[in-house]
Amino acid sequence: MPALEDSIRFVKGIGPKKAALFEKLHIRTLRDALETYPRDYEDRTVLTRIADIAEDGKYAVRAVVGTEPKTTRIRKGMTLVKCTIFDESGSLPVTYFNNPYAAALLRVGQEYVFYGRVQANGHTRMLISPQSEKVSPDAEHPGRIVPVYPLTAGLTQRDMARVSEAALAAVPGDWPDPLPEVLRARYDLPDAADALAAIHRPQSAQHVADARRRMVFEELFLLCCGLQQLKERRRTDTGLVFSDAPLSDFFAALPFSPTGAQRRAIGEIASDCASGRPMNRLVQGDVGSGKTIVAAALCALAAKSGFQAAFMAPTEILAAQHAETLAPLLEKLGISCTLLTGSMNAAQKRAALAAIESGAAQVVIGTHALIQQSVHFHRLGAVVADEQHRFGVAQRAALSAKGQTPHVLVMSATPIPRTLALILYGDLDVSVLDEVPPGRQPIETYAVGENMRRRITAFIDKQIAQGGQVYVVCPLVEEGEMNLKSAEQHAVDLQNALPHRRVAVLHGRMKSAEKERVMQAFAAKAYDILVATTVIEVGVDVPNANLMVVEDADRFGLSQLHQLRGRVGRGTRQSYCIFFGADKGQTARERLKILCKTNDGFEVARADLSQRGPGDFFGRRQHGLPALHIADPVADLALMQSAREEAEQILQADPTLAGYPELCARVHRMFEERDDEAFN
Repeated sequence: MPALEDSIRFVKGIGPKKAALFEKLHIRTLRDALETYPRDYEDRTVLTRIADIAEDGKYAVRAVVGTEPKTTRIRKGMTLVKCTIFDESGSLPVTYFNNPYAAALLRVGQEYVFYGRVQANGHTRMLISPQSEKVSPDAEHPGRIVPVYPLTAGLTQRDMARVSEAALAAVPGDWPDPLPEVLRARYDLPDAADALAAIHRPQSAQHVADARRRMVFEELFLLCCGLQQLKERRRTDTGLVFSDAPLSDFFAALPFSPTGAQRRAIGEIASDCASGRPMNRLVQGDVGSGKTIVAAALCALAAKSGFQAAFMAPTEILAAQHAETLAPLLEKLGISCTLLTGSMNAAQKRAALAAIESGAAQVVIGTHALIQQSVHFHRLGAVVADEQHRFGVAQRAALSAKGQTPHVLVMSATPIPRTLALILYGDLDVSVLDEVPPGRQPIETYAVGENMRRRITAFIDKQIAQGGQVYVVCPLVEEGEMNLKSAEQHAVDLQNALPHRRVAVLHGRMKSAEKERVMQAFAAKAYDILVATTVIEVGVDVPNANLMVVEDADRFGLSQLHQLRGRVGRGTRQSYCIFFGADKGQTARERLKILCKTNDGFEVARADLSQRGPGDFFGRRQHGLPALHIADPVADLALMQSAREEAEQILQADPTLAGYPELCARVHRMFEERDDEAFN
């Protein structure tokens, strides 16, 4: 009998080529297949009579093949196969595009359950490339619920079904359940083996719902147990103690008065660093809320206590910008600042590395170049990771490992409702910057259609004439690749429309040094208009830029649009943001209207979550959490809350989970996949 740790290569019909394709889906063993859950289900239990098909959509129809399938080659590499099916109420044409094999299996006079999309074709309707299952004459209701798995090019649902079938067969009869029985009873959850069977081979829609609820609760419960244990372990760790030197010198060096929220967050950081335990704190704030100054306070505290601080930014542009902002401020306090990035020449790198190793560099600002093996800190005491969701936990851990349990501060400009932040960042303490520095004017925001193109071009010209600068952002295309032609073509179009203005282009495929040169030239007012992809989304600060125009804004998430809007409004000039895409249908118009109504990132985030769902909102990396296979911390927020409360109660009574060996083992396995050293 196969075991769950066996390779899927042992499954009949899965050869080396198919196995390589499964590898792309991270499926190597039968256990991996067991934990790859369907992304959707096709309900073929509801059968529709042909005469009752009223509109386009997916249908299951029990019908007999009435005409011989005929193949037509319409052009090279494209075939159509057509036949007609009928039931007691009427007939329906069926067309298969480029799938002669499926059609070849059909026999005239045989009854099947067909499942597929019905489309209007003039006055008639047509069933397009349906799946079909033969019906035996005495079958009363042959429809079933069919799981739909994630795929990659070259794999079919049949391949996935074959492998998941083998995985289910390998589940032993005494399958251990990590959920304590008392919790299963309290939340009316099926046991683990039944839930697995129902997720992969459900008998009814209710079967799916019950099984999914069980699996979601289990996954979130394991996550909360692990995060809670991490937090507790870190509480018992001994950390570096920073001297409780007064922060009055730091505040006096600032060119402005900090907000109450900034003072509160800095106070929490100072308290953490004096506690004797390592700090693990998230500072979350909307665009423009002043997170960098909070990070600067930690750097100053570290330097004044005889330690070094490392400030890690996600891009070279942003690292250089932080260095420009922080170096003059910290130098007023007698603290030296060094920049380290990948694009520096060999001599610059050597000088920076020597200063870091000797301790002459008290604050080091850089990209992920900071975690390379060649970087040796003299006495690392504090680590700052900006835009934390762009760094994996392993990268933060690698930087922390360069010191003796340094204090860690992570910063995020993705606004999340506080209750969700406390759950998602269960192993971090959370500070929220919920005030905007005084003097910032709200950004006037407009959603427009293509009919406003000429007026907007004139408005761009007017803002430049008044001394401002303009960003124009073009979207990404599918698969995360830059649509370079659209950014570059748009720059050409703008240059033609405004020949007296200076237009530059910036995109992610450019070399770092080139991006740096363009961005610095724009900041130095050498260009009037910067046409860019979302490479400018994070943190770039050009106070003179006061107009943001976003093309095809309907293709972005609301929170991403809000981040882009935050690139302007950083100076004293009245700023504007214009979103094209309001003419792309009612949904696009309604979504963009939200941004026109509010400048509050937390409000925007709430709307984004409710409209788009959390998968898009958080992206695939889930903010450094262990990969979740089925649960969704936002859509399943109520279950997440329950799971967290139950985890806290169980761990209060049994901090090491000694009484729950299976639960303990599963938590360890989940967090080992995350590469978290605390569990290894």
